[in-house]
Amino acid sequence: MFTPSFRSLRHLALASIVLCGLAGTAHAEDTIKIGIVLPMTGGLSAIGRQVMAGVRLFQAQNGTTVAGKTVSVIVKDDAGQPDAAKRLAQELIVNDKVGVLGLGLTPSALATAPLATEAKIAGVVMVSGTRIVTDRSPFFVRTSFTLGSQSAVMANYAAKTGSKRALILHSDWAPGAEAAAAFAENFAKAGGEIVETLKVPLANPDFAPFLQRVRDAKPDTLFVFVPTGQAGTFAKQFSERGLDKAGIKLIGTGDITDDDDLPGMGDAVLGTITAGVYAPTHASAVNTAFVQAFMKANAFRPNHIALGGYDGMRLIYAALAKTAGETDGEKLVAAMKGERWESPRGPIAIDPQSREIVQTIYIRKVEKIAGELQNVEFETFPPDAAAQPAK
Repeated sequence: MFTPSFRSLRHLALASIVLCGLAGTAHAEDTIKIGIVLPMTGGLSAIGRQVMAGVRLFQAQNGTTVAGKTVSVIVKDDAGQPDAAKRLAQELIVNDKVGVLGLGLTPSALATAPLATEAKIAGVVMVSGTRIVTDRSPFFVRTSFTLGSQSAVMANYAAKTGSKRALILHSDWAPGAEAAAAFAENFAKAGGEIVETLKVPLANPDFAPFLQRVRDAKPDTLFVFVPTGQAGTFAKQFSERGLDKAGIKLIGTGDITDDDDLPGMGDAVLGTITAGVYAPTHASAVNTAFVQAFMKANAFRPNHIALGGYDGMRLIYAALAKTAGETDGEKLVAAMKGERWESPRGPIAIDPQSREIVQTIYIRKVEKIAGELQNVEFETFPPDAAAQPAK
């Protein structure tokens, strides 16, 4: 009978360890991890809720496999804090070995940019609307929107329809500053006057004292930017201060009549004009199917933020299919450039030079349909006419 020597047993043990390691590596290589950092708690948690609803719906419709590999999504809650976002992104890169990052609010995306660049990991900007974000890393690609584009369109439309004296009210952070600057510049070019610009604290805002200053200034138009999740509070205080009856026209980016908040805003916002990239009432077969599926899966309406996640996942899947499942950052970004498809919001594309989303901007009006407040598109600005900032 053969009795193995100590050396033979040692070799067998080493071989087993190597084989187990290889098996573990093979298993790891069969899974592509996407790490998404979002505010899932805190004052801006509605943003994270909408994004993840879009992400989950895309996977429910398209499966969790691409290029023969399983796609696993890991979501981390930064509560809207950039320091937390940076730490969590680093954990996702170093500990979880994610192959792609999904990026949320502007401060968090900016904090994450150096990490993505150093690690050479593709990052899809699903929420931020600040133009500079994609400048901060060559590995960032946007599927959300840019506030400057919407604000420029809104300024031109306001001037064309009779606005002469506008007051700007915006949340005091980078997206608000960008929206305000783009509106002011384009409104002035069109012959309008900016009466004043008011900055509202982002955290726990109380709009009432600022709205009193608006009333006292007596502009003919109030241009507003507040982030998704705060629009309901703004609308309530706008009505309480009687500005809906003061003859001041309320306009803004799509966020101020955001479809996540709109059902509970009240009739004070009827007639409000906004420039946005999406409304659930958008007339297309693709959107009708999307809204039906989204409403069936969730107890709330989809908004433009949900599409940042939904289209973001679509872009990631398309790029992985092109790279045969490779997550090399440079290859993935190259695969994303020039990608185009029919989104529920309309035709969109990724500009191959800027890595920015190219999309239509719509002028919308709040109307009541079947007893519910809805944003209804009535004028269209295609990408070549939407004053979208170039790089």
